[in-house]
Amino acid sequence: MIKKAGRFLLYAVFGIFFLSVAAVVMYKYIPVRYTPLMAIRATQQRKNQEQAVRYHHWVPLEDISANMVRAVIASEDQLFFEHKGFDKEQIKKAKQENLTRRRPRGASTISQQTAKNVFLWPKSSWFRKGMEVYFTFLIELFWSKERILEVYLNSIEMGKGIYGAEAVARQHFNTTASRLTREQAALVAATLPNPLRFSSLHPSAYILRRQQEILRQMQFMVLPPHLK
Repeated sequence: MIKKAGRFLLYAVFGIFFLSVAAVVMYKYIPVRYTPLMAIRATQQRKNQEQAVRYHHWVPLEDISANMVRAVIASEDQLFFEHKGFDKEQIKKAKQENLTRRRPRGASTISQQTAKNVFLWPKSSWFRKGMEVYFTFLIELFWSKERILEVYLNSIEMGKGIYGAEAVARQHFNTTASRLTREQAALVAATLPNPLRFSSLHPSAYILRRQQEILRQMQFMVLPPHLK
C-alpha cells in the first residue's frame, strides 16, 4: 500500500513537471489567449452580479510602441535585460524596508509577473510564491527576453476587464498599442501596481505624479536596437 502510494506520488510529480514544461515550451511559440487571472476576474464579476467583460487583443511585440516597453521597464524592472529572472538587490531592499513598512512592498521582476499572470493565480501564499519561482526559472530558460516582454505586455491586467497594451490603448486612448505616446505609456505603467484601484483613463493626482517620475526614468532606458 505504501509502495503504491509512493509510486502514485512519484508519477504525479513527474506528470506535473512534464505538463508544466510542455506548457512553457508551447507558449514560446503561440499567443497566450486566456489566463487564470482572466477566468478569476470573470468569476468575480459574475459573483458581484456585474457583466463579465474582457478586452484582450494579442499583438506581436513589434506592434507595441517602444514607449510602452520603456515605461514598464522603467516602472517595474529596470534591470530586466541584465538579471536571470530575479533582482537580488531589490529583494534585499524589499526585505529591509518591509521590517518597518505597514504594507510590505514586493520585488517581483517582469519575468516573475509574467510567470504569475500566465500560469498561476493572484492571491499570494508561500506555495504560490514557490510555484512562481519555478515558472520564472522555466520561462527564463526556454524563452528569450523579447518573448517574455511580448507575453507580459499582452497579458498583464491594465484595468477592469482590460488585458494587454493593445486593449488598454483601444479602451482608454482610442488608439493602438503601436501608437502609444510616451505620456500615455507612462500613465498606463503608473497604474500597474493596482490597475483595479488606479485608472489610466481617469488618473488621480497620485497617478499623475507617478507618471512624471516614470517619464523621467524613461529618459535613461536603453533598449536593444531591435526594440527601439
